[in-house]
Amino acid sequence: MTDSYSLPLRHFSELREALLEGKDVALVDLREEAAFATGHPLFAANLALSKLELDVLDRIPNRSTPVTLYDNGEFYDVQRGERKTTRAAQLLKSLGYQDIALLAGDLAGWKEAGGEIFTDVNAPSKAFGEWVEHHYDTPSLSAEQVLALQQQGANIAVLDVRRFDEFQVMSIPGGVSVPGGELVLRLKDVVPDENTQVIINCAGRTRSIIGTQSLINAGFTQPVSALRNGTIGWTLAGQELSHLQHKQFPALSETSHRTALQGAQALALRAGVRSVTTSQIGAWQRDDSRTLYVFDVRTVEEFRAGHLAGTRHVPGGQLVQETDHYASVRGARIVLVDNDGVRARMAASWLAQMNWEVYIAEVEAADLTEQGDWKARVAPAPAVESVKPEQLLNWLSEGNTGIVDLTTSANFRHRRIPGAVWTTRGNIPQVIASQTEKERWVVTCTSGLLARYAVTELAELTGKPVYLLEKGTVGWIDQGLLLERGDSVYLDNAQDRYRRPYEGTDVSPQAMQDYLDWEYGLVGQLEKDGTHGFRLLKA
Repeated sequence: MTDSYSLPLRHFSELREALLEGKDVALVDLREEAAFATGHPLFAANLALSKLELDVLDRIPNRSTPVTLYDNGEFYDVQRGERKTTRAAQLLKSLGYQDIALLAGDLAGWKEAGGEIFTDVNAPSKAFGEWVEHHYDTPSLSAEQVLALQQQGANIAVLDVRRFDEFQVMSIPGGVSVPGGELVLRLKDVVPDENTQVIINCAGRTRSIIGTQSLINAGFTQPVSALRNGTIGWTLAGQELSHLQHKQFPALSETSHRTALQGAQALALRAGVRSVTTSQIGAWQRDDSRTLYVFDVRTVEEFRAGHLAGTRHVPGGQLVQETDHYASVRGARIVLVDNDGVRARMAASWLAQMNWEVYIAEVEAADLTEQGDWKARVAPAPAVESVKPEQLLNWLSEGNTGIVDLTTSANFRHRRIPGAVWTTRGNIPQVIASQTEKERWVVTCTSGLLARYAVTELAELTGKPVYLLEKGTVGWIDQGLLLERGDSVYLDNAQDRYRRPYEGTDVSPQAMQDYLDWEYGLVGQLEKDGTHGFRLLKA
């Protein structure tokens, strides 16, 4: 059966069966992140059409993977009646993807067929965290209990397992930054006294639960508890947070490494995690029947200094927290890399319990020879005419040139070229429709990378000359030219990113409580959904 765009349909029952059988499933939501967060299937991957050229090649690396698209009825171009699914299918076909279908009935069809709808982002990982606490009975302490211990001068250590940048924005007073992927490896160095009560916190619930249970699963015997509801719980209890803190874990000692390695090896064995050689990884990379992801789970500094060719850097804690963002094909193989035997095993033990087929790479120091940052693979960009910042400045003085900025809404609020209009690519037609007096257009984004893909599109829509700003807004800034900052009418109801209820310091208490209530309900949703396949270790 086909729809009006001659694309085959893939039905809920077919996708559900594939999920239950562990086959590769790429169920792609083409909406912007804020719209995606309003509701989606559990294992849907959010790859917004506006940035598809930048994301899809790494997130769906195997071109033979069955890809199923949906957009909840959204249009790329309302005037032409072109759906996002149509535009995406055309792009994917041009990139060599061979098996593209539409979700039968779109998102409404999924729900009508009995599929569960999950809100928010990173739902598989967050639901898994709730599943872990529910089944392991992970210990926790309330914000009031932790504050009382601090005021009593008790022997406690508060370890924050979020990213360091999150820790700096707001943290529990006296906390130390130990991102979740580093926790087991470095615990003995951070908390050498085995009698110290360890308290693990994040912003909400998931990472603190996983961090706490990681220490327990790895065999540490000192008392450990999660800070119940993290910084959200701390705030809702009326307690003050610290800001701009910098305390981090110390250098790794042999004692801490040795202790952690023993626990991680035993845990990985219990979880059924196997090792794989680099030659086998190479064979899998050439196998187009399965999707393969190879992630280096160490710190970014270690990755830059030397890594295995073809690997992507994702810290282990973030990989478990945001699995769908990095491994967007459910059912894929995952190989993890480290150089200490601990961090990859700890992350793998969790991925195995999330029902991923996961392996540890057998690597030697000589294998970790590639240097520098990970570089995303992007779709070929069309050749377009560019303009230097100086020329754009002259055009702007004449008042007949429009600027479309495709950066993130947060970046646009932070700094932008005066007079620029912000939009996502999907909304370009609507934004420019009210500015027909412009004689030419210039497209920019932070670096110019995303903007390059939109130049031809904008020229086709307007019939006017369109140029790429050379080096993007960064090039403008490098010339020391004037910038605007702050709110803009173009940012009203920006949809490019969903504002997490645990981000920042200006979130309303009601939004925080609603978020916690949602997390508490995830176990029930998992049971109704029935496709998760989570399988926890026996005590």
